[in-house]
Amino acid sequence: MIIQANTKKTIILFLSLLLFLTGCAGGSKPPPGTATPILPTRTPFPPSPTPIPTAAVVNGDIITVAAYQEELARYKAAVNRDLTETDQTIVINNLINLTLLAQAAASEGLQISEVELDERIARLDTDDQPLTDWLATYGFTEETFRSHLKRSLESAWMRDQIIGDVPLEKDQIHAQQMLFYDSVSAETALENLNSGKDFSQLAKVHDPQTQGDLGWFPPGYLTIPELDQILFSLDVGETSDIIETEIGYHIIKVIEKEDNRPLDPAIRQILQEQALDDWLERRWKLSTIQITLPS
Repeated sequence: MIIQANTKKTIILFLSLLLFLTGCAGGSKPPPGTATPILPTRTPFPPSPTPIPTAAVVNGDIITVAAYQEELARYKAAVNRDLTETDQTIVINNLINLTLLAQAAASEGLQISEVELDERIARLDTDDQPLTDWLATYGFTEETFRSHLKRSLESAWMRDQIIGDVPLEKDQIHAQQMLFYDSVSAETALENLNSGKDFSQLAKVHDPQTQGDLGWFPPGYLTIPELDQILFSLDVGETSDIIETEIGYHIIKVIEKEDNRPLDPAIRQILQEQALDDWLERRWKLSTIQITLPS
């Protein structure tokens, strides 16, 4: 059995928006990197004597009920089913996440000018798919789309700064494991190893398809963090004792080790997702967030 990292996505990327909005997030200081726009957050409104119905307040920035309901409708169209309370939580949390990213981009000095927005919007309007038709299909007005696009670019820029910090190379090990679901089987296998049986042969019998090969991976990649400390302390050729975790009983052998080994692109993407999740988790804890949707 191959243990892989949790590939959960903190931010759902709505395909309808992503297919239409592509390119670079413009702006000045710091230099913008390439960014794929992601979900919008809110539509800013000027002060009004009439209170604006509010879905959430994030460090003083308002996510309106109207913006939430519009995003909920787009989400429903994307998943093509009736929505549950869990779906509603996903949508409001995504809007909060994107607000946090956009706020951080502003604090880092990112500026997207009105001229840059005009240029980008002009590039989106094509004969094959007029912008006005697309806006109508997905429930945007020109005003709300402009605001959404700006916030999307800000959020995407900050996301790219976070995931860009994940290195291209890391210390890694190549390991092989046998995973058992009862302690008796694990103890029998360990006795066989101690009596001189070959690890690879036993692993092949136990798991003919993968032979227990975990491949190359860096610290922090496995879904079970407690394995890291043990595995990365083993020498090449060394085998662990039985390691009990929530999913079973592991016996693992380190086959190879390499410093600064290039990360497999798929593994680096998973580490980037983890980095984004970790950043957002920290940001939630440091922020003042009030969700005001009716229960």
